[in-house]
Amino acid sequence: MRLGSTTFRLRASMIVLVLILCLLAGRAFQLQGLDSAANAQAAAEKMTHTRTIKATRGSILDRNGEVLATTQPAVKVIADPASISVNGYNADNLTDQQAADLADRTPHQIAEVLVNFLGGATTDYLPALKRTTTGDGSVNQYEVLKEDVVADTYEQLRQALDEVTDVLGNKGLYGITSEDDPIRVYPSGTLASNIVGFVNSEGTGAGGFEYYADEQLAGTDGYEQYESGQYGRIPLADNTLKDATDGTTYTLTIDSELQYSAQQLIASEAAKYNALSASTVIMNVKTGEILTLATTPGYDANDPGAADPDDLGNRAISEAYEPGSVAKVFTNAALFDQGLADPDTKVEVPASIASGDGQIRDSNRHADTKYYTARGVFYHSSNIGSALLLRQMDTATYQQYMTDFGFGSASGIELPGEAEGYLPDATMADYTQDNMAFGQGFSTNVVQMAAALASVTNGGVYHRPTVVASATDATGAAVSLPERTSRRVISEQASAEVRDIMEAVTAGGTGQENRMISGYRMGGKSGTAQMIDQETGQYDAHRYMSSYVTVAPIEDPQILVYTVLEVQDQYGGTVAMPTSRMLMSMALPRYGVLPSAEVPIDTEPLEYEP
Repeated sequence: MRLGSTTFRLRASMIVLVLILCLLAGRAFQLQGLDSAANAQAAAEKMTHTRTIKATRGSILDRNGEVLATTQPAVKVIADPASISVNGYNADNLTDQQAADLADRTPHQIAEVLVNFLGGATTDYLPALKRTTTGDGSVNQYEVLKEDVVADTYEQLRQALDEVTDVLGNKGLYGITSEDDPIRVYPSGTLASNIVGFVNSEGTGAGGFEYYADEQLAGTDGYEQYESGQYGRIPLADNTLKDATDGTTYTLTIDSELQYSAQQLIASEAAKYNALSASTVIMNVKTGEILTLATTPGYDANDPGAADPDDLGNRAISEAYEPGSVAKVFTNAALFDQGLADPDTKVEVPASIASGDGQIRDSNRHADTKYYTARGVFYHSSNIGSALLLRQMDTATYQQYMTDFGFGSASGIELPGEAEGYLPDATMADYTQDNMAFGQGFSTNVVQMAAALASVTNGGVYHRPTVVASATDATGAAVSLPERTSRRVISEQASAEVRDIMEAVTAGGTGQENRMISGYRMGGKSGTAQMIDQETGQYDAHRYMSSYVTVAPIEDPQILVYTVLEVQDQYGGTVAMPTSRMLMSMALPRYGVLPSAEVPIDTEPLEYEP
């Protein structure tokens, strides 16, 4: 009976042993066969690291090569806590006491050096330096200690670490490395900041041209993949390197010196008249190139966070407004091109005319009937005369002209946030067309207006406005730009007739010395448009957009200046004209525009005898 029990126990033990051996064999087969590739891959992933090689963001230059935005070398300072804990030694060669001393003292030694070069306190760095494992328990070899560190500062930091003696008596503290982390800088701060824009904390374009062309400016980052163990990179291990492709550099059409003068001038004028905002644009009428685009209030592109968020855009393109009497330029351009009028066309202007449910009157009220030529209607800025002249044209034809001049759609300028403005459709009511004749009932932005004004004064060709002159890649090779479109909008004769009536404004009447620049024939037109109260939807009797356009030389226009200020109880000729005139006086000689061969003579008829 005892022998049988023993035999049974032996057999049972053998069965259990066989089962255990089978399980072990199965697991070994799984590890070596079925899962060997997966385990090898997992091990490789733990040892493989990827280092980003940052592309250098392209620079932004003005038309003369002055730097408006550029990138300076800088780095992120990186810690490898696992390596720091043993200061780069092989842990297998350390006694328990040595390992404990290194793990305790080395992070403090490194933190003391970091404070000297990166600022802050040792307590700002110690938690990261001592964090030897990640949340999932794996070895931690990557902690960002500080970003935007100037490259030279990091080199000094690295040298200082090399000079420190560790607890084992050897020189050098290990585990601190760097990654490229370039800094975007704007050498002139506020200069053209509303055009150039700025980048965010990630180095991505967040405003202005930096935002518009972000993808091209940014380039493409490269990378390096390498294998490392507990004590750093493994020599002769697999290494993959893909170089970065640096970003495109853009040359803008902006003239920094002229831009600076424009910014200073409109800021001064805005303060003088207590204006809520002001914008001015100087344009080459032959090409549509924008030489200056200044707005106020502005901001420092190096510190956009300190600015009022409302000031970070570009009011010259983002804010739509009714242009007022400057729009009479377009009324006459369409009429002249259709052959429905010319500068000498006679117009009988009563004290008022009915329009819709209301009456149209001139800003300079008159009880008697005036007998103006079309030139006189323009010179006296008669709302009544402008509406009467335009009534000869059907609404569909007029609407098409306004569309051709660029109203009702974005101009396509290379800046973000452009307001399209509002243009009534071809079936507009007659009273709407009456209002549009003198600049009400439709809206636009400053750049749209400048481009439209250039088109009717340069001989009749619309050029899409632009702030981009050229572009080059990282090797200096030219980068092709999207083709800019041009189109004829009125005839050369009609354009000459528009210039005729614009010259009458500057050359005629009293005070012409304030509108003219010695030696040059010029054209001009002022505008005053009531602002709409956003709460009531009605015109505000005390808020105006005051504007003035001037173009010169009138016989062959080269430069156009258009200025707009949002003010209270002021008129365009009083507020905006001096700014436009002064900027024109700077631009003409700067661009080698010769004085006119003939001096303007005020002899063209403005009125007629009935």
